[in-house]
Amino acid sequence: MVHFEPSRGKTDAGSSAGREGLAPVTYLPGASPADQADDAEDEAAEEREHAEKLLLQRLRGRSLSIVEAQKLLRSTEIDEESVQDILERFTELHYLDEEKLADQIMHSHHERKGLGRSGVGAEMRQRGLDAELIAKKLEEMPDDEAERATELALKRVQQLDRFDDATIDRRLTGFLMRKGYASSVVRDAVKAALASRRGSGRTSTVRFR
Repeated sequence: MVHFEPSRGKTDAGSSAGREGLAPVTYLPGASPADQADDAEDEAAEEREHAEKLLLQRLRGRSLSIVEAQKLLRSTEIDEESVQDILERFTELHYLDEEKLADQIMHSHHERKGLGRSGVGAEMRQRGLDAELIAKKLEEMPDDEAERATELALKRVQQLDRFDDATIDRRLTGFLMRKGYASSVVRDAVKAALASRRGSGRTSTVRFR
């Protein structure tokens, strides 16, 4: 019986071809694509949780407008979709309440600090409140600007006792204008303050710039 042995070259080639056909899929060093995707999702969830905690912490200190909260969230590592989702959820939960914030500004700046209507409106705009909400809240303010401006002027004039009338006029006018009172209201309040000063006999001829 004749026996044939295959040549070494053919055997090596055939073996190599067989190995190539059965070679398992391998990955680069590190996690598989599925693991990498899971890691990315976990990292995004952690970043969102951090952003929410940061916003809650800030809200414990004071109320924020939507614009202020949005600015804070955008300073973190979360994407824009997450920013909008958090804003929407916090608004639904009334953690973000712009009408409540507007009321707080009216109380603190008008009732406590004595700011006029334009001064209160300027503060609301600076905080980023909606224009329609600002207009609505300013309409709700009591029509007592003249009374409040006069009250402020009468208190302030007592601190200016050493000045002459012209200096007091200038300083009171600047003081009330910075408070946001209308010029006509300011003029009447300053006149009332100067009249009260003359009536009390407290006058001075010392002039200051």
